[in-house]
Amino acid sequence: MFRCWLMSFSLCIISTVHAEEEPTKQETPSPLQGQVELGYQKHAGNTDTESINVNISAEYTEGRHRTTGKWEFYRLDKYGGEYRRKSTYTLQTDYKISPKGYLYGSFNGIDSRYSAYFKDYTFSAGYGYQLLNTDQITVELEMGPGYRYQEPNLDEIDDDDLIFPETVKEPIARGNARIAWSLTKTVTLESDFTIVSGESNTMTTTNVSLTNDITQNLALKLDYTRSYHSRVPDSLSKTDSATSINVVYHF
Repeated sequence: MFRCWLMSFSLCIISTVHAEEEPTKQETPSPLQGQVELGYQKHAGNTDTESINVNISAEYTEGRHRTTGKWEFYRLDKYGGEYRRKSTYTLQTDYKISPKGYLYGSFNGIDSRYSAYFKDYTFSAGYGYQLLNTDQITVELEMGPGYRYQEPNLDEIDDDDLIFPETVKEPIARGNARIAWSLTKTVTLESDFTIVSGESNTMTTTNVSLTNDITQNLALKLDYTRSYHSRVPDSLSKTDSATSINVVYHF
């Protein structure tokens, strides 16, 4: 009788341990995280345009490696019926060399047949450092040299375009500061500041976004971007901005 009782008790313990292990395995986060955004954007500054935008971004983390990518498509409408299409994409890969330091390589590109640039490519590589990296807040700084290639679309350049009719091929210096702060369980504030400096121009871009999770996979995002050029054609403002509101689906 004692053996039967002991065997039954052992089976219960094994079953309980196995049942507790399964949720732990299910809770292990996937190395791949991504999201799709669809929304409306309003431009101000040198251009008075509206656009429908679609953004797809993903991040893959495994061991010391982290790779992030983003593709954005814009259909810009000017008042008066004119419209243009533009695609932008970014890709960055990081390799951690210390608890807080990492090496990075990045690429940013713009392709369009209907706007001021046929091609606008920026390559950079350098060193990154995580000032903070907790569940609530992440602060990262990056700095490195790079190269910029810009090919203007001479047939599409308007008086309000912030470019010169010249092909740019030059070395650059790039700096970036990025902050992600979980204000609450459902609200996240993100800020990204980038400076790209070369002989032809120095451009600084500031992006601030606020994301509010509605469900586990669905969120609402408010986004503001401000860009500054050190050199612009006569009579144009050096500052442009864009405000957007997007619906976000996480996967």
